[in-house]
This record gives sequence, structure tokens and C-alpha cells, in this order.
Amino acid sequence: MIVDHRVYTIVPRGMPEFLEVFERLAMPILLRHLGRPLAFYTSSIGPLNQVVHLWSYEDLADFERRSLARDGDVGFAAYLQATRHLVVAQETRIIRPVAFACLK
Repeated sequence: MIVDHRVYTIVPRGMPEFLEVFERLAMPILLRHLGRPLAFYTSSIGPLNQVVHLWSYEDLADFERRSLARDGDVGFAAYLQATRHLVVAQETRIIRPVAFACLK
């Protein structure tokens, strides 16, 4: 298994709008193409205005296949346009769990 670890930095005071648009426009598409996330959080201490989410995949080929399906969905383009003014930065990492401690 691999995990897509994403961190989005949202404009100050833009989090409520971002989360509303994400839930309404992005989540139905992500659930259809990626399945349920392992985790979905917002920051409250440390760097603020951040959304962190984790999605699991069998391997890099699975990640590529499902990501291409997500990106090819016309509704996903609408979500990207609707949040363009809200996202300041995005970090994406592929991480691998260790045997002795991982999310199930």
C-alpha cells in the first residue's frame, strides 16, 4: 500500500468556503474515483489554514489509474475553478506505511 498525503494551504478566513465547496463539488467525485479517504483534517496548532488528507492506493499504478480518472471527470474541473481563489499552496507526497504502525 502507498498513501497520497496532501496538504492544502487556504487563504486566511477562507476555510469555511473551501470546506463547503470541497464537500459539495469534490467529495462526490473523489469518492467515486478514489474511494473513502484514510483521513481528512484541518490544522489548529502550528501552520494554520491547512487541510490535510490521506488516500490509500494498492501501488503507484493504482494511484495513476485512479488519479487520471479523477482528473478526467468534468466535475473535477468545476471544483478546481471554484476553489482557485482559495488555495494558496499544495503539497503532495507519496508515503509508505511501516509494518509496526499504520492506519487501517
